[in-house]
Amino acid sequence: MSNELLTPELVGRLGRLDLVARLVVEGFLTGMHKSPYHGFSAEFAEYRQYIAGESVANIDWRVYAKSDRHYLKVFTEETNLRATLLMDCSASMDYTGAEGRPTKKQYASYLAAALSYLLLRQNDAVGLVTFDEAPLEMVPSRSMRRQLFQVLKVLDALPAGTGTDLGEVLHRVAERVQRRGLVLLFSDLMDDPAKIIAGLKHFRHRGHEVVVFQILDPREIALDFHGEVEFESLEQPGQKVRLEPAHMREGYQERFNIWRDELRRECRRQLVDLVEITTDTPFEKGLGAYLQKRRRMY
Repeated sequence: MSNELLTPELVGRLGRLDLVARLVVEGFLTGMHKSPYHGFSAEFAEYRQYIAGESVANIDWRVYAKSDRHYLKVFTEETNLRATLLMDCSASMDYTGAEGRPTKKQYASYLAAALSYLLLRQNDAVGLVTFDEAPLEMVPSRSMRRQLFQVLKVLDALPAGTGTDLGEVLHRVAERVQRRGLVLLFSDLMDDPAKIIAGLKHFRHRGHEVVVFQILDPREIALDFHGEVEFESLEQPGQKVRLEPAHMREGYQERFNIWRDELRRECRRQLVDLVEITTDTPFEKGLGAYLQKRRRMY
């Protein structure tokens, strides 16, 4: 996999999120993820191909003798960790600042698909919750190979969301995710920082490890429009304003940085790992940030 960002045109030719996930993950990332959690069960479920560097304890040597390939025996409750992916589908996530660049929602879905593929490949359990102003759909966490199909099916058909109430959604989901694990949030975080942090704190209070992928379009940060431009609210259709961005840029960036610095500061305080990423960034960097986070923690 090269370091070039997958374009929507390429994704269109590929047609399926599972292929996108494999393109992103396979290569130099494969086998890098090492989880600290180990489970045990005596109930055999399926085989999966051995990855170099893994323990050989569960290799089925009879299968190797017949096929000359290494396969591991996987058990129903044998899972390294439980990961719950939270996908923001609010209308602001449908923004893109340049033709040919993915929307924030598309970028988030590709990244979530790749992480799901990686986690399930390592025998972690993966679940998914989509939301806008309220939770929309929930796929319970499971570690079986067929779980990837269930997760990608939902990611491939994300709805056109409405408004945002991220803090309230986080509280509601935190009450439903009972078992301690890893929570991965994909969102632009376009909401009140105090409410967002309160929701993330709820997960931390329940013993979850939390990683937030804040996904923004570069133009939302720089406001690098030229001439007179008409802006329309994605979450409040019909609300429009026409202005000269050059006259507003300095004040906008000042307020934007205050908002972003508050999120950074409070995430650090709550031991929430914040991964800031823009939609022109290669997907491997997002995955790399997650893997580096796992290494720092363990």
